[in-house]
Amino acid sequence: MTDRPNVLWIMADQLRFDYLSCYGHPHLHTPHIDALAARGVRFTNAYVQSPVCGPSRMSAYTGRYVRSHGSTWNGMPLRVGEPTLGDHLREAGARAVLVGKTHMTADAEGMAWLGIDPASEIDVRVSECGFEPFERDDGLHPDSPRQQWSAYDDYLVAHGFQSDNPWEDFANSGVDPDGELLSAWLLKNSRLAANIPEEHSETAYMTNRAIDFMTEAQEDGRPWVCHLSYIKPHWPYIVPAPYHDMYGPEHIVDPVRSEAERDTDHPLVRAYQDARVCRSFSRDHVRDHVIPAYMGLIKQLDDNLGRLFKWMDDSGIAGNTIVVFTSDHGDYMGDHWMGDKDFYHEMAVKVPLIIADPRAEANDTRGVVSDALVEMIDIAPTCMSALGLDPKPHVIEGRDLTPILHGTEVFSRRYAISEHDYHWSEMARSLNQPQEHAHTVMIHDGRWKFIRCEGFRPVLFDLETDPQELTDLGASDAPEHVAVRARMESALLDWARRHHTRITATHEVLARQKRAAESGILIGFWDGKEYLEATGKPFDSLMPQGRPD
Repeated sequence: MTDRPNVLWIMADQLRFDYLSCYGHPHLHTPHIDALAARGVRFTNAYVQSPVCGPSRMSAYTGRYVRSHGSTWNGMPLRVGEPTLGDHLREAGARAVLVGKTHMTADAEGMAWLGIDPASEIDVRVSECGFEPFERDDGLHPDSPRQQWSAYDDYLVAHGFQSDNPWEDFANSGVDPDGELLSAWLLKNSRLAANIPEEHSETAYMTNRAIDFMTEAQEDGRPWVCHLSYIKPHWPYIVPAPYHDMYGPEHIVDPVRSEAERDTDHPLVRAYQDARVCRSFSRDHVRDHVIPAYMGLIKQLDDNLGRLFKWMDDSGIAGNTIVVFTSDHGDYMGDHWMGDKDFYHEMAVKVPLIIADPRAEANDTRGVVSDALVEMIDIAPTCMSALGLDPKPHVIEGRDLTPILHGTEVFSRRYAISEHDYHWSEMARSLNQPQEHAHTVMIHDGRWKFIRCEGFRPVLFDLETDPQELTDLGASDAPEHVAVRARMESALLDWARRHHTRITATHEVLARQKRAAESGILIGFWDGKEYLEATGKPFDSLMPQGRPD
């Protein structure tokens, strides 16, 4: 162990917190992730800053809320000049390295306006969200061209999987008994085995690339944060053998939903339920078809992490590497009559978070389960602290979790915040919501979850009396609920009015400005006597010799 440990930050895309055995799933056993939790701290109240990939990740990589960094939806560029974890680490001579997915879209217009050369090192860092891209893989859509940033397609071709789009035809398609190639973009094909051996699948490949990086990093010698970002279990839901048929209907947990939810008077919630993906996952036969594949993808991930952790133990890297495991958001899987993500029920906005710190200071907290209210933006300052960087409270809005990891002090947060820009969606079209109004924000204090829906009444859940969030209290006239809504609305307004964008001046600079204003800016004094009474100093002392007051 050195004074500056490395950090392996693992993120699984669209992984529900409750689809791991250490978080209580009764049938999906994830022993390697469970073992990580046993040697670290497992958080049970970790919330993302948006229930959608892009903005959630941009918050994670900047340590800042969505309203602060401005990347409100997938494909919305992160503006040039927005500080990221990689930028902060480089100041301390450390590396921030990407292996996998970011969902980052570069601010090409901003870079061109600043005259940044697309071939320059600066452009690469800005385009890759501050990371040094060891390998990036954001995945494709069925008709997308070959990826330019990832070598996975070339890897498949080199191993005999020849195709114009090998990611689609092999990693994300299956073959039926008649030999027909069937795409997993159609949910009915989810139970097929992926058309590729497991050892060449995306999850296995990216695990190997993480090992490649850590092997190289041993020779480089600089401390690092490696973001190992798996694209699965995000859709398309298909997994290679033998994982494709490990689970069946008997392993599927009943959906969390009620008929009363279908009768909602809330226009936006009803529009969500009527969206195509939600209508699909509300059908039991769709859930029965997709969930076993989803579970298989998670089981495959756990097995590959077991392989990775063993390699780290055998190579000696584990003893000097903090491991962070999380997800960028969850997946409804038919709960609350919904599919995919995009809203704020627990299965979408709450994520697993496990941090295992090998340092001796963390020995007393191994296996601890923390119910502290934490946010995805807390990971960046925790990584910075581990690598010895000074805090940057004028930039970073997250909070260092090291006190929890080392058991040195009580951690307290009043609220968690999450936001969603749904202007692009079926919901906005069906409600005729203009872009500037197609916005929701959640504020959650650990019990009450208040969702402000621009143009509509709020949604309110009481997780103490209704942990499954089946009863919306947003229209209740009970005095307690009226008071809670007023309190949460006020707290949300207080949060929104903070300085979210003043990041160019540290607290020390602001203090100097205040002292300068108090001592050197003379506004409002009538005469020298009044100045002397206010400051205790004669006005003559400020003026050139002989100048009268």
